[in-house]
Amino acid sequence: MILQISIIKQLCIWNRTIQLNFKSMKIIINLTCSCLIALNTFCSDPPAVKLLEPVNPNASQKAKNLYHFIQDIQGKFVLSGQHNFCGKGSAYSDQLEQLTGKKAIIWGSDFSFCVEGNNAMRYQHCGPANLPAISMEAFKLPDSVRRKLSQKPQFLDITLEEARNLTIEEIKKRNADGHIITLMWHGCYLTDGDCCDGSSIWAMEKRPSPEEWDNLVTEGTTLNDDWKKGADKIAVCLGKLQEAEIPVLWRPYHEMNGVWFWWCNQKGDEGFKRLWIMMYDYFTNHNLIWVWNTNAPRDIPNDEAWPYELFYPGDRYVDILAADVYRKDYKQSHHDQLVALGKGKPVALGEVGEIPTPVILEQQPQWTWYMPWGWILFVFNNPDDIKTLINSEKVLTLDEISVDNIGNFTLR
Repeated sequence: MILQISIIKQLCIWNRTIQLNFKSMKIIINLTCSCLIALNTFCSDPPAVKLLEPVNPNASQKAKNLYHFIQDIQGKFVLSGQHNFCGKGSAYSDQLEQLTGKKAIIWGSDFSFCVEGNNAMRYQHCGPANLPAISMEAFKLPDSVRRKLSQKPQFLDITLEEARNLTIEEIKKRNADGHIITLMWHGCYLTDGDCCDGSSIWAMEKRPSPEEWDNLVTEGTTLNDDWKKGADKIAVCLGKLQEAEIPVLWRPYHEMNGVWFWWCNQKGDEGFKRLWIMMYDYFTNHNLIWVWNTNAPRDIPNDEAWPYELFYPGDRYVDILAADVYRKDYKQSHHDQLVALGKGKPVALGEVGEIPTPVILEQQPQWTWYMPWGWILFVFNNPDDIKTLINSEKVLTLDEISVDNIGNFTLR
């Protein structure tokens, strides 16, 4: 067998056994000491890379171990992921497994909201807690039938609290199976509570004015108190996961450099940065890895996403930098600029519509995971492409990792 091992740059033959663990196969190579280097030079192990610690100095050991694992695999492997909707169990992770026979490692979900109004189905794509999940079978129906189904709201008889509790129980099961958990929060605008018309979140040009924004992020104001009411409920949910010793890749207020959500397009030191730091300081959970999740920059009228750095809260408040990529927009600059901004921190594809190809992952090697968004995976991607990616050499699936009871990850 001929082995091409790119990481070995010098052929040193040692009086010991080296065990190389390559995904699904273990190769034992016995080498007798004889170095093809200059005379009087001896073989030695490469220096250990110093791993970053989480920005929270009180992070739990499991959170630290997860963060270290993500750094360990960066540049070598990419973790597979799949997003699921609040209160819907693992509907889309299960559909992915049904299609490919593989389980994604990253299990994602949302603390979400309940949608109201006759146009509620316009917002089904983000998974409101009181709308049903869509199955792969639904996409096989004729277009005319699907259009009718998409027009009339089909509200579920469930409260947001009930849906969140179901999600927490599902997370506990998935964590026990070895999955890595990532969570987010599509939250209604502060004054609208937990249930709202979708336009409360997709505010577009109705985003807060500079004066409203300043009130929101200023301690003691009415708007700030309204923000705390919602944030307190999320903190309780995250606290339950902390009690269960489950670390979370926490990515709140995603795509902040876009122009669509109410928290979007607040540039500079007085903008989004203040909201992020306010949440970081307010949440005392020690199981969180803080994922600052942007959108890939683009210059599309009324759908812009501005440069990353205009919204970056600073190295003290971010563990991982992520970008969401839709419309096959895998420009090399989206990867390279995020890597440069992070200055050594891990980067990830927080959400994707059309999945990257194995070639893209080779060209953009620092992505540590990718996570397709809900049912969009099955609409925007060919089944064969989904199978090709998840079975590619660089992509890891659940059967290829293991985690012990203190949160140490290893490759099988």
